[in-house]
Amino acid sequence: MDRKTIQDCARSIVASMNLREGDAVILRGGTHTQQLLEDIGYECYKVGAIPLIVSSSDDYSSRIMRDIPAKTLERIPKHLLGAFEHTDCFITIEPYRDPSIQARFPREKLEARIRSQTPLRKIVYGEDSGPGRKWCYAGWPTEEAAQFYKTDYELLERFIIQGMTYPIEELRNRCKRIADKLVGAKTIHVTDPQGTDFKVEVEGRRINLDDGLVDDEDVKAGDLGNNLPAGEVFIAPIENKGEGTLFCPLTIDRLSGSLIRGVTLTFKGGVLDLDSIEAEEGRDLVVKSFEQTLRVDRETYKEVRTLNVAELGIGSNPKITKAIGYILTDEKIAGSVHLAFGSNKSFGGTSNSAMHWDFVTVPQASITVQMKDGREVPVMDNGRLVEG
Repeated sequence: MDRKTIQDCARSIVASMNLREGDAVILRGGTHTQQLLEDIGYECYKVGAIPLIVSSSDDYSSRIMRDIPAKTLERIPKHLLGAFEHTDCFITIEPYRDPSIQARFPREKLEARIRSQTPLRKIVYGEDSGPGRKWCYAGWPTEEAAQFYKTDYELLERFIIQGMTYPIEELRNRCKRIADKLVGAKTIHVTDPQGTDFKVEVEGRRINLDDGLVDDEDVKAGDLGNNLPAGEVFIAPIENKGEGTLFCPLTIDRLSGSLIRGVTLTFKGGVLDLDSIEAEEGRDLVVKSFEQTLRVDRETYKEVRTLNVAELGIGSNPKITKAIGYILTDEKIAGSVHLAFGSNKSFGGTSNSAMHWDFVTVPQASITVQMKDGREVPVMDNGRLVEG
């Protein structure tokens, strides 16, 4: 990738976070993203923010997960806790050059890592007390990632780079057209040709726009997070209501990063039924990851929300046109809908959890909204936004 493209991405990432003079920023990523991290750091300094770069290689991560015992990995990092408490913004770039290495990490050590990261996550999302912190998670293309997702490198690079640098104002307008149709909604009903058919209740919940900018309005509302590429409208549904079925053609395991194909999920009363999960490939991974996170959440929270419905999102980025299993881009596909389970307190819900797992439909979703006044309004038909 040429240097100008990397610099353009760095500028887009820093601009998206709306940094202030004196903000302390932690930049994290794999060593394969070092040039990008340094360019982001340079852009931070230009606006008066103070960056700290932390990076590690695939080899280092693999050796740690192979050789270090779980009892060591689950210890809370006291020095990081102190750093996190005094940080205003976190920018994380894709940590692995080769995502497939995660599949070789022992699952008990993946669970240990969740335990050690829980106090850090609580600081970022403001779970215990006080405000959360602004954060950004950005993708980055590699040849190894393209091989893992069984797609062309050029396609992966296009999705990430063009998706990341798509003009904010245009993306905001696309998101706003969707969001305007959801104002006053009580229930959202989603179907698609692959068997998805579910309803969630959203009355009283705020509508969030993932338009590539954490602006002052977002900060005031408590919506401090940002994905790049951006491009979705999302809501935290009422967590103990809603039911139905969702079909997700491709996803990756939240713990091991392994590819999972053809997942069918069923939920009732807002709660995912683990026993009813079906998958063409990787069912056991889905169940194990939810079960392992359940154990951590039971140790951490009085009210366990690991399996509760957490998010209803509608994709809106025109530069991302095909599902490849990479959730960061798949959930931004225009015409798709995604449903997540687990945490949602950071964007208008009431659930805390170490889990947040998005499952994306095919980009042929149809959406009908029941308004508080009883009217039923079509929002999307077979992946196309209904005009008027």
